[in-house]
Parts: sequence; structure tokens; C-alpha cells
Amino acid sequence: MEEELNQIEQQVAEITTDIEEVLPVLPDWVMPMAVVVAFFLLGLVIFRLVFAVLNRAVAKKDLFWRSLVARTRRPLRLGLVVATLTVGVAVAPLSPEQTDFGQHALLIAFMVLVAWTLHTALHIWTTVHLRKFTLGSEDNFLARKHVTQSRIMVRLAGWVIVIVVTAAILMTFEGVRQWGVSLLAAGGAAGIVVGFAFQPVLKNLIAGIQLAVTQPIRIDDAVIVEGEWGWVEEITGTYVVIKIWDWRRLVVPLSYFIEQPFQNWTRDSSSLIGGVLLYLDHCADIKRLREKTNEVCRNSDLWDGNVCHVQVNDFRERVMEVRVLASARNAPRTYDLRCEIREELITWIQKEMPEALPRTRETVSVDGSHRQMPPGVEVVGGRH
Repeated sequence: MEEELNQIEQQVAEITTDIEEVLPVLPDWVMPMAVVVAFFLLGLVIFRLVFAVLNRAVAKKDLFWRSLVARTRRPLRLGLVVATLTVGVAVAPLSPEQTDFGQHALLIAFMVLVAWTLHTALHIWTTVHLRKFTLGSEDNFLARKHVTQSRIMVRLAGWVIVIVVTAAILMTFEGVRQWGVSLLAAGGAAGIVVGFAFQPVLKNLIAGIQLAVTQPIRIDDAVIVEGEWGWVEEITGTYVVIKIWDWRRLVVPLSYFIEQPFQNWTRDSSSLIGGVLLYLDHCADIKRLREKTNEVCRNSDLWDGNVCHVQVNDFRERVMEVRVLASARNAPRTYDLRCEIREELITWIQKEMPEALPRTRETVSVDGSHRQMPPGVEVVGGRH
């Protein structure tokens, strides 16, 4: 055993001697670069070990935890590499200029790491928070509220993080430090230039804050914008995507919903009342029509059980206007329920109450019965 240890010591001594003989021959930059590269590789090795442990810990958990670990992969790698390189730059035999350059680069990398970590933390928090809500449910009012607030605030926070970190990085350079200060303080000539350049962005940024707080629209709201009916499909930091009923997409600036009027059908609740107009003859039996309408609503899976009314809305010269009101849980179901009621009542009127169909009446007084009258004309007076 002692002989083996002596052999190992002898081999190490020979290798050390060989290295000492080679070092004076190498250029001056080789040794510092070798130290920096060694610490860089050390950071990657530590990252591999830590990430392998995390992957093993969540291997048997659900998709959420696995995706959570996957999202932290890149920030974790950058953080460990920055940490080991900081030690490497400190111990490497670098010149003062090289040391200053390395420390400055690591400072910028650290700022980027902080911004990246904050952004990732926001996404993780949002994902965890929104797991409690489901947009696919019929009564999704609370879910739409939280999803809208979370998405807008995350995007706004992302903009703020980018602006602050950009300003902080600029402040580390002597030549452009004033630009960084102006970007944060919005003062001076540089601040005015930056303000004009970013006016559209700042306008939408402020509009986004107002939308997140007041919530005139939410994700999946049924709205009418520029005469188009559709749903709010996506809210970004600068625009809103409206999915039109025929699958077209209407892209509207975020500030539009603060400055322009629009219709929101599901502002306080996803339930809606739909109306069906029928134009019937004056002799239509409203009582029978009301009974049939109630029967159609009760037999429909689209009806939510709340509103089902029949009303004579107007009485005109030739017809009367009958309005049928029925409610459903959301806008698509309301539209389908309106169509179903309209189709069922038209078919029933044709078969069971044809006298309720609109018709034109003429009252004619004739002298004598030899004249041919058009069908349906009522003869009043005269000789028979």
C-alpha cells in the first residue's frame, strides 16, 4: 500500500515539474484564460448536477411541476455561471484593466440575471395563481377577471423590468450614464427625447394599468367593437385581439378601450338575455303562443331556467310585433337559443296556428253578386 502511494506521489511530482517547465514558455494570456475557462466549466458542471437533482425530484409529479423546473433551467444556469466566473476573475492572474473589464461584464450579466429571475418569478406566480381558475367553465366570470388582471400586470411588470434594467446597465457606462439617469428620472433633454420616442408605448402602458384596475374588458368577454361582434381572445401590453364570430381577428390598440365607446355584453355576468321578434296577424292567440314558448324553453338544453317571456311589443296597421325573451349562460348559447326558439315557433305557427301568419285584408262594397272577387276578400253590403 505504501509503495502504491509513493508511486502516485512521484507521478504527481513529475506532472507538476512538467507544468512548471512549460508555463514560462506559454504566452501571458494563457494562464488567466485557463483559470477563467476552468471556472466557467465548473459552473456548468454544478448546474448539471443541481438540475439533475431537480429533475429527479419532480419526475413523478404532474406536468405543472415539471414545466416549472424547465422554466427555471436557463436562469439557473446563468446564475451559477456568473457566480463561478466571479470567483474565477478574482483569483485569475489578470491585469487591472482585464480585471475591471471582467467585473464590469459580470455586473451587467448579474443585472440581466436579476431581471430574468424577476420575470420568471412573475410567470411562476401567475401560473400558480391561475391554476385555481378555469376559463372553460360556463360561469367563468371570476376566472376571466383574474386571468385578465394577471396577464396585463405581468406584461406591464415585464416592461417596467426591461426599462429599469436597461437604465441600470446604461448607468454603468460613463459615456451614456446620463441617458440611464434620464430614462429613470424622465428629466433633462435626454428624458424629453426618450419620452417622445416612447410616447405610444407609454400611452398603452398607462392604458394597460387602467384596464387592469378598472377592467372594462376581460378575457373571453363578448364585445361589439367598430360594429363587429366577437370575444376578447388576447390582451397584450399594446393591443387587444378580438375574435369575430366568423373567426376573423380584429386587432385594436389597448388605448382604444379607454378613449372610445364600445359594447361589453358580459361586463358583470356571462349570462345574457336574447330577443326574438315575430310579426304576426292581429288575430294571433298570444296565450297559446306564450304556452308554446314556455314549452320550447323548458325542453331546450340551452335555456338557463331564468327568463322566458312573450310580450306584444308593438301594434301596427297590418301586423303586431311580438317579442320573445329568453336567457342563457353565455353569449354563444344565447345566440343558439334565439335561433332554436325562432325555428320552433315558426314551425308551430305554420302547423297549429296558421291564422296568425301575416295577411293583407281588403274590405270592398259591391253592387251585385255577378262580379268575381279575389280569394280572401270580405264582401260587405250590396245586394246578394
